[in-house]
Amino acid sequence: MGTPEFSVPVLDALVNAGHEIAAVYCQPPRPAGRGKKDRESPVHARAKALGLLVRHPQSLRNDKAQAEFAALNVDVAVVVAYGLILPAAVLQAPKQGCLNIHASLLPRWRGAAPIHRAIMAGDARTGICIMQMEAGLDTGPVLLREATQIGPDDTTAVLHDRLSGMGASLIVRVLDELDQLVAVAQPSDGVTYAAKIDKAEARIDWVRPAAEVDRLIRGLSPFPGAWCNISGERVKLLRSKLVEGSGKPGQVLRGFTIACGVGAVEILQAQRQGKRPMPSVEILRGLDLPPHLD
Repeated sequence: MGTPEFSVPVLDALVNAGHEIAAVYCQPPRPAGRGKKDRESPVHARAKALGLLVRHPQSLRNDKAQAEFAALNVDVAVVVAYGLILPAAVLQAPKQGCLNIHASLLPRWRGAAPIHRAIMAGDARTGICIMQMEAGLDTGPVLLREATQIGPDDTTAVLHDRLSGMGASLIVRVLDELDQLVAVAQPSDGVTYAAKIDKAEARIDWVRPAAEVDRLIRGLSPFPGAWCNISGERVKLLRSKLVEGSGKPGQVLRGFTIACGVGAVEILQAQRQGKRPMPSVEILRGLDLPPHLD
């Protein structure tokens, strides 16, 4: 049960490990692209290519969807970035329950955007937890966890791919050892929630310290993309690093180096409206920076 690109390596790992996939559940096709034609999710497309049964109900809250799920008579449901709430009838149907692959070190960053939030908050590390699902939001006991450091250059895109691979490896191990593993309840302290990213958060405030601006840029890259106005054009800033420098917040110091409230950041990659992401050197060939950025 999964939908986006993050979930595809998990499906592949389960198939490659020899597990019998009774069905693949994902969200329904959505309008996408310039033509706004319905497009299958990455998991949907991969499952079809593998010749697996695909189901994409709008909801699992109705009796028909729950009866169809129960009729599969599965041992385990593996859930990773599915995007639909699983009601009690679904959680209880598999013989050994529903296992969720969550991209944080629970109980930190329960919820929708754990990768973004970990980078934006300046966490030194994050990881993957394989959790037994229950009715609460990411509250279930953890069967296995693995940590990874968050490097100073890591963006959400980089961390997304690393954690996806870790989740794929970890779930195969959990299924192999499921009868021996003991689920450990999450501690009650240290709970944080990774709320969905609000578009209002994406605008860069140069008054903030450079460390915060850098984390915002990396944490929102590639989507939705931290941005600023440059001569009236909204430009997404996708990669950055901390550098020496000082000036009025928003002042262009040199090249694509911008002064912040404390310190400065150098922009390494950006994206103009209607253009592809480009290294800053390439961007500056066609974009004259004003003395000060909004």
